[in-house]
Order: sequence, then C-alpha cells, then structure tokens
Amino acid sequence: MLEEGPSEFHIVVPATPPHHGAWTEGEARAIATERLDAALRWFGSVGATATGEVADEHPLYAIRDALRERPADEIIISTLPPGMSKWLRQDLPRKARREFGITVTHVVGEAPSGTKSA
Repeated sequence: MLEEGPSEFHIVVPATPPHHGAWTEGEARAIATERLDAALRWFGSVGATATGEVADEHPLYAIRDALRERPADEIIISTLPPGMSKWLRQDLPRKARREFGITVTHVVGEAPSGTKSA
C-alpha cells in the first residue's frame, strides 16, 4: 500500500473479550489498547501515517462506527489464521464488503506463539 503513494491508516481495534476464563470490559479494552499501541509503533517504524482507536467488541460495529467519523477508500481486515479466527468463522471480510461497498482486503496474521490452528 505504501508503494502506491501517500496513504493514511486508521487502525480500529475491537475490544474483543479474551477467549479464556472470566474477564471484564476493562481487561478487554486494556488488551485492545496494547494491540493498538503495537500496531501504531509498527506503522511508524515503516514510515506510515497512522492513527487509531479501541472500538466496540463487535468488529462489524467497530468498522461502521469508524467509517462514520472517517470515510475510507479501503478496509483492511487482519485476522488470525483459518481454524483460529472467530472473525473468519463469522465471514467478516465478506460481510464488510457487502455492508460498506468499498474494497476490503483480508490479511492473515501469524498465530500467537505457543498455539496451533485447528
């Protein structure tokens, strides 16, 4: 994307609850904030302009809310690998394409260390 010219990125990190044990909304937001901070550092390290926010725990709602505030040319959805990704089981990339009518690019991240895909 950076090769195509100047781009601005707005990172939306849903405050998705952890998949283990009991949790609080504060814990979910803290995890999302850590992920956002890491993403902003990475974008900065490659010279990209990026802002971000922690958003609704439901990714489609989070995207919708962000687009109300910041229209975009493209949505990039990053998921865990197939077999690990709840968002892929929910068919999030297709739902986003259908709902928002703009280009949706799906990228698959690495599995967290110490985990295996199903």
